[in-house]
Amino acid sequence: MTPLSRRNMLKVGAGIVPALGLMPPSPRPTLLPPTPHYTARPIVVPVMTVSGVVPAALAVFDTAMKTFITERKISCAQLAVAKKGKILLARGYRFRNGSPIPPPVAPTSLFRVASLSKHITSAAIMRLVQDGKLSLSSPVTTLLGLSATADPRLQQVTVLRLMQHLGGWDRDASVDQLWIDHQISATLDVPLPIDHADIIRYATARPLDFAPGSKMVYSNYGYMLLGRIIEKVSGLSYESYVKQKLLAPAGISRMRLGRSLKSEAVSTEVPYESQYTAKSVVDESGASVPFPYGGFNMPNQDANGGWLASAVDMVKFSTVFDAAGPVLNATSIAKLFAKPETGITSGGSWYGGGWYVRTSGSGLNTWHTGSMPGTFTFLARLSSGVSYCAVFNRREETGSPDFDGIDPILGKAAGAVTSWPTTDLTSTYF
Repeated sequence: MTPLSRRNMLKVGAGIVPALGLMPPSPRPTLLPPTPHYTARPIVVPVMTVSGVVPAALAVFDTAMKTFITERKISCAQLAVAKKGKILLARGYRFRNGSPIPPPVAPTSLFRVASLSKHITSAAIMRLVQDGKLSLSSPVTTLLGLSATADPRLQQVTVLRLMQHLGGWDRDASVDQLWIDHQISATLDVPLPIDHADIIRYATARPLDFAPGSKMVYSNYGYMLLGRIIEKVSGLSYESYVKQKLLAPAGISRMRLGRSLKSEAVSTEVPYESQYTAKSVVDESGASVPFPYGGFNMPNQDANGGWLASAVDMVKFSTVFDAAGPVLNATSIAKLFAKPETGITSGGSWYGGGWYVRTSGSGLNTWHTGSMPGTFTFLARLSSGVSYCAVFNRREETGSPDFDGIDPILGKAAGAVTSWPTTDLTSTYF
């Protein structure tokens, strides 16, 4: 009997279930009405507290966020707005609607930003290309030494196709490899937690879902592979490379990769909320845990969704895509936003490197959302030079209003501003 053969007794899968409430028992019928008994209960009045700066000219943004938060009972949130490189609004929101009381939220508090991590990874890839260390046409099989035995088409997956979600993996047709830890663990007969090498070994042994370059299908796995390419080519860990070559030159020091458990959170990180539980993927206990804390493996999400940041960090980093600077030159930026070989969608947009892109006048609007249990984020860059980022410590779940609506809500707020302030708050937060 091998040490790991006990695995055969484990059920495969996350076992995600919503938290259940118990209905009180029905009262027994009585001949006489019971004597009334009243227990005083504290009345909790919903209270919102805020931090940071909102110029009067941008009050429409603040009002929109407060309404959005209140309607969805979001306990922790942030908003940052910038124009042409100047941070004009930075706000933290705490909404108390019961117990427990959420912690104060500063404009610099850290949130998991989920898939807003993808444009960070794309920028790192373009920096390697810019420095002559990598080619966008290089195949992933060559760079990472992957076997194409299971599907020879894997040799057609290039760095650029990974960046543009053209690699051949379709999570709806098969699986999202970043979210099936129990399945991978059981299939490979390796213990939890699994790591990047395990995920790659599992995925590489299976055929692609479509021919690389034939269509765009969003792939977390493709971006996880980009992280491994960054490590292989640079000789540094993914996090170290991003910090040294991207964040430091941009003047950003708070951002870092997140961890899975609440006990591992940094002191300025907000708590994450979800009504769902899942079977732990960070150990072999089989325990049911809050989905945001051990229901998925944050370190494995690094290049596709693992960063911690504040909203002001995200709008500041987005300026590296505005014009040539210490991180990317004009050629790199142009390649990152270039239309893919599949062309544009029927709606007129396309996926560049870590951004959805659409023409707007003579410029481009770019945007992205991020979503995982306990997190929802949105970041947009407009052709007018305005950018804004909203982050929340929960996402849409059964019974809650839509969260994607933050896109048109903030877009409408931006369109309602008649006079943009000029005071730059950057030095306040960096």
